[in-house]
Amino acid sequence: MENKIKVKQLSDRIYAMDDAGATGYLVLGNEKALVIDTMNGSEDLKAVVRTITDLPVMVVNTHGHGDHICGNIFFEEAYIHPADLSLALEFASYPEIVEIIEKLGLTVPPFKEIQEGTVIDLGGATVEVILLPGHTPGGICLLYREERVLFTGDGINCHLWMQLDHSLQMKELKMSLENISWVKEKADKILHGHTMDYIGISLFDELYKGVCDLVEHPELSETDPDYNWFGGVAKQ
Repeated sequence: MENKIKVKQLSDRIYAMDDAGATGYLVLGNEKALVIDTMNGSEDLKAVVRTITDLPVMVVNTHGHGDHICGNIFFEEAYIHPADLSLALEFASYPEIVEIIEKLGLTVPPFKEIQEGTVIDLGGATVEVILLPGHTPGGICLLYREERVLFTGDGINCHLWMQLDHSLQMKELKMSLENISWVKEKADKILHGHTMDYIGISLFDELYKGVCDLVEHPELSETDPDYNWFGGVAKQ
């Protein structure tokens, strides 16, 4: 049977994993491995990871949306920022998710809180947690210092997904991006939650410019066509 999760090796230590358009990542250290987002849960993600490494695995969710946390059910625990905990629990309780979990005979593992500034030591690879409220209140980025890669979930991507009821105000996202602008000196590449390849760090400034335009010159919104996406009207 064909695997539902597609795997692509990006470097000696980084693997991208696509599950029906949602992307998670595996970062290998010498002593431990890190799974960043578990995607849609359409296949046993832990079994997929085990085809790559037998290292102990830590799971971190960049935010609480279903297409980033559903595969948690194949692990013993997962970490998330506390500001997104209620959102994650809400998605995990959706009837369609509960039905899948019960059918597989699994349970939603406990969430553990992870805070901004936490440094995850994988052995020869260190990953720093950076808070980026906007798309969700507790969205985080993860900076893989040695390879200068920033994993951004949905917080920084090629679209502006601020259309949800629980998304913050645009001016708050602007402030969030300003607060972490230092990361541009520490990273050269971005891997967000819906791509299987690197994007240049210049995406940070492109997103920031678009946000500034919408905050400071709302009339410019008319030149950026709206499109419906995931429960609301988004911007590109």
